[in-house]
Amino acid sequence: MTNTKGKSSINNLVLGAMFLALGIIMPFFTGQIPEIGGSLLPMHLPVLLCGYVCGWKYGLIVGAVVPLLRSVMFGMPPLLPTAAAMAFELAAYGAFTGILYKRLPKTVLSIYISLAGAMIAGRLVWGLVSIFFYGIVGNTFSIQIFLAAIFFNAIPGIILQIVLIPAMIMALKRAKAVD
Repeated sequence: MTNTKGKSSINNLVLGAMFLALGIIMPFFTGQIPEIGGSLLPMHLPVLLCGYVCGWKYGLIVGAVVPLLRSVMFGMPPLLPTAAAMAFELAAYGAFTGILYKRLPKTVLSIYISLAGAMIAGRLVWGLVSIFFYGIVGNTFSIQIFLAAIFFNAIPGIILQIVLIPAMIMALKRAKAVD
């Protein structure tokens, strides 16, 4: 007989695998067009959800693996500098949603606060590691590139995350699928 902790670990492992699979297939909905994918951020959604549903450890692992695995399997996003930097960014998203949501009271406001905190932290992590990865490939990484990538080009994806993630977490809570 499996104890509650064992069931929870198995559930999280299965759900983590599902979020990983979603992160791999969701960019196909943008038609593999980098400009649309760069605006809608389809890999971000399952990683953010994973942090909420499975916790920070699973969110971190799924976030780190999705862009690298997608790059190796399909050549998109390109491994350097894009997928490598995204691995750190998405790992931060998954970890911070899980950490912040666990520490905050379980209210609708806490979903938004943890989402905003994770989105800010992930983008800052992306900027820091991008300096390194862009340098490896001989490209310049400027504040203009940083601001364009984290904010201006990503506005549709940011709006999508702010609308969909809290709605999905609240629906999962109502269905008693998550705590």
